[in-house]
Amino acid sequence: MPAYVLVQISVHDAQTYERYKQLAPPAIARYGGRYLVRGGATQTLEGTWEPPRFVLLEFPSVEQARAWWASPEYAAAKALRHASAHSEMLLVEGLPAGLLDAGVPPKTS
Repeated sequence: MPAYVLVQISVHDAQTYERYKQLAPPAIARYGGRYLVRGGATQTLEGTWEPPRFVLLEFPSVEQARAWWASPEYAAAKALRHASAHSEMLLVEGLPAGLLDAGVPPKTS
């Protein structure tokens, strides 16, 4: 089942954050992850949420996403992100492929 990592980022040191942006992609890819959104323009449709920067990653599973986040390959990049930005990060479990492909909503209890 796919998993998604959603990140709201407020950069306070652009130069250091640029180094992070160079280091993070190889570690993400090594764990089967890929960018779906990487800092594109956002538009608030409801509420007051206005993230300064937004990133959405997809991984094959929750386990792969957790392994990436805790990995030695991502450690240096993570340290740069912590030093250069304030982040809010969520891990969300996606729908099973069969339900996603069919467009059928999951059954609720």
